[in-house]
Amino acid sequence: MRKRTLKLVQAAAVVWAGWDVALAQPVAEPAAPALYTTHCAACHGAQRTGAMGPALLPESLERLRPAEARKVIAQGRPATQMAGFAATLSAAEIDALAAWVYQPVNPAPAWSEADIRASREETPGAAKLPAKPVWRADPMNLFVVVEGGDHHVSLVDGDRFELIHRFASRYALHGGPKFTPDGRYVYFGSRDGWITKYDLWNLTVVAEVRAGLNMRNIAVSGDGRWVMAANYLPKTVALFDADLKLVKTIAAQTLDGKQASRVSAVYDAAPRKSFVVAMKDIPEVWEISYDPKAEPIHDGLVHDYKMGEAIATPGFQNPRRTVLDEPLDDFFFDQGYRHVLGATRPKADGQGASAQVVNLDIRRKVADLPIAGMPHLGSGITFAWNGTTVLASPNLKGGAIDVIDMKTWKPVKTIPTPGPGFFMRSHEATPYAWADSMMSPTAKDTLTLIDKATLSPVATIREPGRTLAHIEFTKDGRYALASVWELDGALVVYDAKTLKEVKRLPMSKPVGKYNVWNKITRSEGTSH
Repeated sequence: MRKRTLKLVQAAAVVWAGWDVALAQPVAEPAAPALYTTHCAACHGAQRTGAMGPALLPESLERLRPAEARKVIAQGRPATQMAGFAATLSAAEIDALAAWVYQPVNPAPAWSEADIRASREETPGAAKLPAKPVWRADPMNLFVVVEGGDHHVSLVDGDRFELIHRFASRYALHGGPKFTPDGRYVYFGSRDGWITKYDLWNLTVVAEVRAGLNMRNIAVSGDGRWVMAANYLPKTVALFDADLKLVKTIAAQTLDGKQASRVSAVYDAAPRKSFVVAMKDIPEVWEISYDPKAEPIHDGLVHDYKMGEAIATPGFQNPRRTVLDEPLDDFFFDQGYRHVLGATRPKADGQGASAQVVNLDIRRKVADLPIAGMPHLGSGITFAWNGTTVLASPNLKGGAIDVIDMKTWKPVKTIPTPGPGFFMRSHEATPYAWADSMMSPTAKDTLTLIDKATLSPVATIREPGRTLAHIEFTKDGRYALASVWELDGALVVYDAKTLKEVKRLPMSKPVGKYNVWNKITRSEGTSH
């Protein structure tokens, strides 16, 4: 009996020891790379650079919160080919995948000029389609609405406020679409590098090309002949002709090639016949002329022997550099396109100017803008006030609109708003500037109307509990259109005089809307 009891005790000890070992050993983490290869690579590419699905790179996912990424992996995306994996993968596996796609790819993926050219596709016969709309509406009062919720674009008649057409877009269109001078074609840029040329009159894609792996925005020249893309990855600007055939890429780096940079933004300066480019990581602004008669470029001192007696670079389609003390983020032009006004990222100690003015003619900074917080100058507007022209800019951190005299570069007034906002818009035919507070957790549902004569808030419009943002006006300025910025959102039309709601069109997170006439005429109340 004693021997049997001893054996049972010994056996139990062995079992308990096994459990102790099992409990002491860490549970193996799910192998995210293997999971990705099995379940994701076919659509998103072996290096996560995108294929049928979008790129899954940290640079491409900046605006997608990790919690939302987990939700997409588990539940999929409505109206897309992204299926949910909740029934296939465990919660731990989904968490591992969601965390892994936010890690950099090592080595960093490359995207060469050969890759760009190989990516280009065009729709057969699209270039020969008739030069008139197949729909009945004023083509100059057309609204192009980007719906970020399910990655579609809607075309809306700006007179009757009725839907003309709706079509699928590339993933995560970023920055405003750009139009040709006649309003027929629009170019879209996606965060994962695709440029799409779309014929608004014939409702068809004309051509597509992938300019990079992570792209900030695009610009179209004032004459409609050139398209330029600003890339984060690779660190380049890419120049195309109007048919999206690559002309050249230019490495975003210092003149000596020792430091490279992501590209913050590119915009067209039509009166100057040039593109203006800001760099994220180096203190330079570039002006790239598309005028064949552009003056030659002399980098360095004229009699600097290191420059070979300053042998000139052709001024056509090459960068003319303005060297600054601090890098310039997203920026804005004055009405004469002589000055660039851009935000400067705050220093670690919080000191220093938050914005600066750069004169493109003399190629140097001429003023600091005394704006607190984090001004969003890319969404600023200009208008006449008391015999001068002022800039009004929303602020991403402060609940205020800053007004600056554009002759003296001195502050005129700081206008309080319910919370920090992202967009500000107006129109020549309306006395009001409209500003959102979409960055505020408590006031994101409020639009503030500011009298442009008195620089004072005069009214508010609310969409209780929702996010109300991004205004655009009809061609004549009679109506203002706002976005209810939710998946089950809407395009809301207001009478710009009475401020009464006129109509509401259901849409899936309409992140932006763009009126053809206001864009091609460079209205003072909209972004360019």
